[in-house]
Amino acid sequence: MAKQGFYYLSTLFLVLALNGHAQDDFVKKSFATAAPLYENLLKTTEGNFKDYPHSLYPDGRLKYLQIDEWTGGFWPGALWYMYEFTKDDKWRKHAEAWTNSLETNQYNTQHHDIGFMMYCSYGNAIRFNPNPKYQEILVQSAKSLCKRYSPVVGSIQSWNKRKSKGNINTWEYPVIMDNMMNLELLFYASKVTGDTIYKHIAIKHAEQTMKNHIRPDYSSFHVVNYDPKTGKVLHQQTLQGFSDNSTWARGQAWGIHGFTTTYRETKDKRFLKTAIGLADFFIKHPNLPKDKIPYWDFNVGQPGYKPDWNFNPQQYQPIPRDASAAAITSSALLELSTYVKGAKAKLYRNTAIQMLKSLSSDVYLNTDKANPYFLLKHSTGNLPSNNEVDVPLIYSDYYFLEALLRYQKLTAK
Repeated sequence: MAKQGFYYLSTLFLVLALNGHAQDDFVKKSFATAAPLYENLLKTTEGNFKDYPHSLYPDGRLKYLQIDEWTGGFWPGALWYMYEFTKDDKWRKHAEAWTNSLETNQYNTQHHDIGFMMYCSYGNAIRFNPNPKYQEILVQSAKSLCKRYSPVVGSIQSWNKRKSKGNINTWEYPVIMDNMMNLELLFYASKVTGDTIYKHIAIKHAEQTMKNHIRPDYSSFHVVNYDPKTGKVLHQQTLQGFSDNSTWARGQAWGIHGFTTTYRETKDKRFLKTAIGLADFFIKHPNLPKDKIPYWDFNVGQPGYKPDWNFNPQQYQPIPRDASAAAITSSALLELSTYVKGAKAKLYRNTAIQMLKSLSSDVYLNTDKANPYFLLKHSTGNLPSNNEVDVPLIYSDYYFLEALLRYQKLTAK
């Protein structure tokens, strides 16, 4: 514990020394809190580059996912963010080692999440080390992602054929809102290769998502299932949200972030309008709590929303929050605020800051060492399956650190 305390203080002093301009306390507090937790996580995972820290089991044991599952890139990505903030080569060393462990994943074509896995790791790595090998790996990852694209459907298939929640329908070609987050990898590949095919696929996918996932009020469907032979929409449903017609908080967050990125890469006003609509729905929703950290779904238990699973309203009381949705949204809002002007820009920036201050409060930040490893508490993974409810999640940490760094850069201007 003495060593951890020394590391905590040394990191904090290093941060203060390296950053000449004054920073808000919540940024310094968050990174200083992360340091000893991630030190513990590094020690626990030392020498094991096959299992990637993901969350905790109910009994407190560390939950890992393997290299072919969707969250592997967030741990090295979080380490890169620690390096970016502290400039401490110790973090860089670990970030490089964990990033390099994902190399074989560049050929993964089993699902759409290769963007999450490879761009959050190698995409961050190449910012600090322009290694030609990193570029090759990212381009190959983009090629692998493109193999899941169908010109008939106009979208990248997220999952392989599967049953819907409650086994009501068979999804032949399911596409989920989360997939918007993988498009940045494709835009990158077009920029570095000069081959427009990657960008073309990304734009087509965004157009179809805009058309079929987003409702007139800018709420969103989680899953759209297509007929792979005709491209016709067969079902608009959910897997992780409350009901098919509800708005799953993290799905909405993925949409805000993904369409903001797509606008950045294309400057197409249609995508900006979509990002704005999704953001306004989220932050102006009457069911968004005062601290701006959403419930896991905006419509839990409300009249007119019928789930396809056995919902017991007494099982989860109070309604669980999803800190990960707030982390993703706060990061997106900070970028989106730079693409709009006046009152709208101020609203997005101020809301993002409110979210970050809430997340950095002792309610959500792991200052009390509620667990030994992760930075944020109170995220929800998949409540309808009773999986990862009110737990820490590595991607919640990742997007929180991303948002803090974005805030730092904005305030430095």
